[in-house]
Amino acid sequence: MQSRKMAALLAAALAAGAAARAADWPAWLGPNRDGISRETDWKPEAVSAGRVLWRAQLGKGYSAVSTKGDRVFSMGNAGNKDAVWCLNAADGSVVWKHEYDCPAGGSYPGPRATPVLDGDRVFTLSRNGLVFCLDAANGQVLWQRRILADTGAANITWGLSSSALVEGDRVFFNVGQHGVALNKATGELVWKSPAGKGGYATPVPYRQGAVPALAIFGQKALHGVEAATGRELWSFPWETSYDVNAADPIVRDGRIFISSGYNTGATLVDVASGSPIEVWRNKNMRNHFGTSVLIGGYVYGIDGSPNRGGLACVDWKTGEKKWNQNLGFGALMAAGDKLIVLLETGDLVVAAAEPGGYREIARAGKLLGRTCWTMPVLSHGRIYCRNDQGELVCLDAR
Repeated sequence: MQSRKMAALLAAALAAGAAARAADWPAWLGPNRDGISRETDWKPEAVSAGRVLWRAQLGKGYSAVSTKGDRVFSMGNAGNKDAVWCLNAADGSVVWKHEYDCPAGGSYPGPRATPVLDGDRVFTLSRNGLVFCLDAANGQVLWQRRILADTGAANITWGLSSSALVEGDRVFFNVGQHGVALNKATGELVWKSPAGKGGYATPVPYRQGAVPALAIFGQKALHGVEAATGRELWSFPWETSYDVNAADPIVRDGRIFISSGYNTGATLVDVASGSPIEVWRNKNMRNHFGTSVLIGGYVYGIDGSPNRGGLACVDWKTGEKKWNQNLGFGALMAAGDKLIVLLETGDLVVAAAEPGGYREIARAGKLLGRTCWTMPVLSHGRIYCRNDQGELVCLDAR
């Protein structure tokens, strides 16, 4: 009996270790929706070697990558058709491709949302509100719906950008005043918020006391929403030039960090009591649209706007700026205590997540041509980067 118990514990430990060494990235901002990978099966120094395994052309857009096992998923637009791509992670070959009619859009064409994997399904959202639930194995359409027309919500200036949030039996989107919930199995509407325009950010799950809730960064406010019913629990006004609230909220211990560009800045809001109370507000972090990461009590993110941004670190509790490095604009994720930053110029940088100052560990120059605004993704020892023209590069960091 004792030996069987020890064997089970050993198997569990080995499985946990394997999961840490190499990991899937099944959704926007990763498996924990915090932009941080727990993967250890990579070498930051290998980035400097610039070993490109393959390149692929997805079509124009800003969709990031999701992964599961040996499959890579993303989106793009060409010839007024969106495409959801499933590629082989080893060589970039096409496993399947699902296309549908969708105008590319005027400025900044193509899809913004990232495919989200849940079990054997893939959930996507187009810039004009077409939701698809696809079979992850072959791209077959399981259901679809036109979420704007079906809810009476309006589109936003640069097109819907919310990736899906799958929680339990529901899939949520930042559509309408403070969100929409669909049944993930059928696409049936579960609840909708009042018609109007939403924000660009993806909903973030949290608990309001004992109540499962969503933090939804809307057009002109941060909203706390009851996940089961869509009932608004509270709202915190936050207006930005051009109504661009795009970076996802960061939630920890009853407090929520939000940040916007156009010199708006950031704030930390305490919502533990059920009514939002501002803890601090300043302009030390201005996330134009890339979401920051929270590591060890410090927020790391891109401060500024295209052509004039930098990598910054601020104290979560106080908002004090610890440092700012003039790297330029871009997007980032983290792996453990390291930041992986794709600059808009096409350079990929690995830096230490340390409040004491900027310390660069590795750099791969000019992996892509301009303009790179999409978050890079580390998964299974490979780093995926794309530009707005749809070129996807897979870099070997093993």
